[in-house]
Amino acid sequence: MPSTASTARIAVLLFIGALPALAADRPAVLPDTMAQRVIACTSCHAKDQGTDAFFPRISGKPAGYLYNQLINFREGRRQYPLMTYMVDYLPDAYLREIAEHFAAQHLPAPPIQPTAVSQAVLERGKQLVLQGDAAIKVPACIACHGEKLTGVAPAIPGLAGLPRDYVNAQFGAWRNKARRAHAPDCMADIANRLSLADVAAISSWLGARALPADPAPAAAIARPLPLACGSAPD
Repeated sequence: MPSTASTARIAVLLFIGALPALAADRPAVLPDTMAQRVIACTSCHAKDQGTDAFFPRISGKPAGYLYNQLINFREGRRQYPLMTYMVDYLPDAYLREIAEHFAAQHLPAPPIQPTAVSQAVLERGKQLVLQGDAAIKVPACIACHGEKLTGVAPAIPGLAGLPRDYVNAQFGAWRNKARRAHAPDCMADIANRLSLADVAAISSWLGARALPADPAPAAAIARPLPLACGSAPD
C-alpha cells in the first residue's frame, strides 16, 4: 500500500496533468460584464438555495434597498466580515451598479419551508405580519413592506421568499446592534418590542408562505409610514 506522502504526490501530479484541459475550458479573456464581476456575490446569493440558508434572496429587491445595504456593510452599520471585505473599497457609483444588476433579476421562487411549530404560533405570526399588535406598538409588516410582502420601490425590501433562519438572525442583529440603519432606525425599535417567541412566529409564518406569482416590488405605499424610518424617509 502506498504511503500518505506517495498518495499526495500522485494527486499533485494528476492535478498538474489536468491543468491544460482546465485551461482549454476557460476563455483567454473573461467577458467584462456585470454578471462576470459579481460571481463572488452569486456564490451565496441569487441562486437555488436550501431551506436552511442564512443568505437572503436579493434578486428582484428594490435597487435602493440593495444599495443602502452595500453602503451599510462598507461603513460598518452592518456586521458580516465577508461582505465588508468585498465592498470595503468600492465607490458609491459601482455599488449602485451592483444593486441595479440584482434588482433587475427575477429568479425562480425558493421552496416553501416546512415547519413543525404549532398552529397557534403560525396564527400569532400571521397576526403580526398582517395586523401588527397595538399593545406592544408593533405595526403590521405589510404596512411598510407591501401588501404582497415583496417590498416597495425604491428602498423598502421584500420579506417574501426569505429563509426563516435569515429572518431570525436579522432580528437578533437589530436587537444586539450588530445591524443598524440611518436614524431613526425603525427596525431596531420594532425588534426590541418583539419577544423572541414573536420573532419565531413571524419567521415561521413567512417561511411557510409561497412567493407571489408576481414578485415585483410595489411602486408606492400609503404614507406616512407607521414609524419614521431613516432608510425610507417620507
